[in-house]
Amino acid sequence: MSIPMLDLTRIHAPLEAELKAAFERVLHANSYILGKEVSEFETACAAYLGVKHAIGVSSGTDALLLALMTLGVGPGDEVICPSYTFFATAGAIARLGATPVFVDSDPDTYNWDLNQVFAAANERTRAVIPVHLFGQCADLDGLSGWAGERGLVIIEDVAQSMGATWRQSMSGSIGDFGCHSFFPSKNLGGFGDGGLLTTDNDSLAEKARVLRAHGAKPKYYHHFVGGNFRIDALQAALLSVKLPHLESWIGERRTVAQRYR
Repeated sequence: MSIPMLDLTRIHAPLEAELKAAFERVLHANSYILGKEVSEFETACAAYLGVKHAIGVSSGTDALLLALMTLGVGPGDEVICPSYTFFATAGAIARLGATPVFVDSDPDTYNWDLNQVFAAANERTRAVIPVHLFGQCADLDGLSGWAGERGLVIIEDVAQSMGATWRQSMSGSIGDFGCHSFFPSKNLGGFGDGGLLTTDNDSLAEKARVLRAHGAKPKYYHHFVGGNFRIDALQAALLSVKLPHLESWIGERRTVAQRYR
């Protein structure tokens, strides 16, 4: 008997009518880029995560890239991240001409060893990226105070941990930025690529939204060289159907995990 690690049919079957209704709604609205579906999804995500701003983007990779672009990270800068992570974490850093500085993992959690993070910082360090692997948060104790003293920005990679908590705070709400993925296999999986950038900082959110749409505000008036990082209305509508069920699905994961302890 073959048991899949992730059974999307089992997840989607009870929601089929709602998902089809959401698809029909977007189809007949003829509004496919940003718009009402995206703004409502962003509002719902911000409320769930306990943050001021949730910005829908085209993928978790682009959420990382957009966070770094918003900060102006570039050549000559260093960004600390774990060596054990998906390629996109370091790839986004390198894509902007900055240097990823790798730190090793804690042998019990496989997340980063925070003491190595503290030791790796120097005058070229601009940001640190804790990656929350396998639904568990990386060690963040003392990180905010340490980073604040040095003027460093914390960018959480939340691709695998949406809904996880650290000291009663949602992952993605603790750092200056949270970068979420809606790849189909994630905790909240979409029907293609999608992502979310979260922050409590008004000025960072404003700049990120402008950069998300080619750096234009208003349309065709470009203040920065941005990118096409927008989530589409269809993904937002379908994810809006799934979001209210996320806590229940996480509960099922925790129940299964307990059987292996």
